Amino acid sequence: MTLEELEDILSEPTPAVISALDTLDGDFLILGAAGKMGPTLARMAKRAVGKSRRVIAVSRFSDATTRAALELAGVETIAADLLDVDALLTLPDVQNIVFMAGMKFGATGNEPLTWAMNSFLPGLVCQRFTTSRIAAFSTGNVYPLTPLHLGGSVETDAPNPVGEYAQSCLGRERIFQYFSQAYETPVSLLRLNYAVELRYGVLCDIAKKVWEGTRISVAMAAVNVIWQGDANAWALQSLAHVSSPASIFNLAGPEQLSVRRIAKQLGKHLGKEPNFEDEEATHALLSNGQKAHRTFGYPTVGIAQILEWTAEWIKNGGHTLGKPTKFEVRDGKF
Repeated sequence: MTLEELEDILSEPTPAVISALDTLDGDFLILGAAGKMGPTLARMAKRAVGKSRRVIAVSRFSDATTRAALELAGVETIAADLLDVDALLTLPDVQNIVFMAGMKFGATGNEPLTWAMNSFLPGLVCQRFTTSRIAAFSTGNVYPLTPLHLGGSVETDAPNPVGEYAQSCLGRERIFQYFSQAYETPVSLLRLNYAVELRYGVLCDIAKKVWEGTRISVAMAAVNVIWQGDANAWALQSLAHVSSPASIFNLAGPEQLSVRRIAKQLGKHLGKEPNFEDEEATHALLSNGQKAHRTFGYPTVGIAQILEWTAEWIKNGGHTLGKPTKFEVRDGKF
């Protein structure tokens, strides 16, 4: 698979996405659009609505190639620091917003910026776009580690975040919830856990370690993953399911995957024997995605296919983003 083919797969809108966006009026604004998921989500939205409506991607765009690729795909771009209130005020009035801005990696040691991005910025956005629909990305890290046998946290479980990054993400949710009620702004909160594609994600991390002979910690005994294309699709579909008070969806795959087992499966594809360290703990960070599956449909790309693609990508020297997920972290320090 080439890079172009990968990005085409990740940005292909499903019939459900096209149908959902057809029910909505207005244009689309993607805030924080230059991250790992933003470019393919913006392209998916544009492919779904065609020339009939605008899709506008907003980011600092420190990488000019990302901005150029989006514009080539028909996505309008605006370079802006979202923490700059004046810049935020100049953004166009748009009916549909996907909020993707946030900070995770490097949060430890840079806690003030982490809280500003994850908790303060949502308030600025809510005050700027009081009448828009907002689909806001959150994280499964707002949940505590739970016993493996429970099958993952559900949306009605009480949050209990571990560490300042996760606490600031719960702060993000609380701010969106407050303004959703105060202004009757329709909002969906998307607790993602974890999006994967071939260039980054939990499976990419594990595959690289298998390929390089690096030890793999199994202390976090199990994980959930969801193909990034499906996560993109569900996020866009959630704009048709916003509400006040805010609705909440876990964006997670259907399987509770053993880290040891998927490392061994990747090892078979790669022709390598994985090396493990640590022992499986009885609790892990797990989300139950059944509500999202009922609402948005079942994932279109299954785990067996993702493992095969990931192994081939790593074996063939495919480009990776160099951003480890740190899925094995259990103390919340990212």
